[in-house]
Amino acid sequence: MAAFAASRAELKPLDLPEAALNYLNAPDWRQVDQDLAWLERPGNHLLSLDDPCYPPLLRHVPYPPPLLFVCGAPACLRQPQLAIVGSRNPTPVGRETAYSFAAHLAGSGMTVTSGLAFGIDAAAHQGALARGGQTVAVMGTGLDRVYPAKHRDLAHAIAERGALVSEFPIGTPVVAGNFPQRNRLISGLALGVLVVEAAAQSGSLITARLANEQGREVFAIPGSIHNPLAKGCHTLIRQGAKLVETAADILEELGSLAAAGTTEPVTAPAPATASAALDDDYRQLLVAIGAEPASIDGLVERCGLTAEVVSSMLLIMELEGYVAAIPGGLYCRLKL
Repeated sequence: MAAFAASRAELKPLDLPEAALNYLNAPDWRQVDQDLAWLERPGNHLLSLDDPCYPPLLRHVPYPPPLLFVCGAPACLRQPQLAIVGSRNPTPVGRETAYSFAAHLAGSGMTVTSGLAFGIDAAAHQGALARGGQTVAVMGTGLDRVYPAKHRDLAHAIAERGALVSEFPIGTPVVAGNFPQRNRLISGLALGVLVVEAAAQSGSLITARLANEQGREVFAIPGSIHNPLAKGCHTLIRQGAKLVETAADILEELGSLAAAGTTEPVTAPAPATASAALDDDYRQLLVAIGAEPASIDGLVERCGLTAEVVSSMLLIMELEGYVAAIPGGLYCRLKL
């Protein structure tokens, strides 16, 4: 309450943003009451900058949130964290890679942090939970709502095993501009940021840029030069991000700041073995796709089949889980 009673001159030494000063001079008391009512519910917490539970790394970023809304266990915010971000529409291999890295990092004692979005974010949270580890979801809304709504069950699981975090007051709706803003919290909470898959123009690159500005490590997983979702990672690597192939690469780079480490090397998952029942023509097409994504035109040249036949075969194999369509009109092999 002292902050609300203070004059603008008294607040100026705190170096708060102009918007924060304006709010403290003319607070929305209805909103304050709404926040206090939320705070009375079990598991809900409000951390100020001077709270012992306030995450120490976040405290030192430019303009740290003066208040953090937390649903779950605030103590996990002080644990070593690795942020995992990437495309909302990843390839199946990208999704499995994020899941596997998160599971192994969580198993090593690190807390996995992400943004609860579709795609790589969700896979990272799920991988950490599957390993019995802690995970943190940084929200772009008030904590009284879940976005996307389909992740409501995932959000509840995260709150039980880690924490949901937001700098936005209760009742804050989905506003596009809030999500780039929350990205600075994702990077600010963590020792480093791992980008799994990202297009050339991607919100994940914003998180990586913020991580650089905050003095955090940036890691990127390389991919095929034919995969549009690898272009963002390749750009980051050219700009100095650390190329990683295993979770051990990350733990080694973070050194004593990270948890003890893992003896299990984690790489992008190898394709599963296809059923012997697959007939010769389909098996030939599957082999022709190779380790990198392929286009229909490229497969026509390799197999000598017509485009119509190749398209029909790819559709059947996609339905049976042998291949997956990815952006750019390409197909990647899931089984060999």
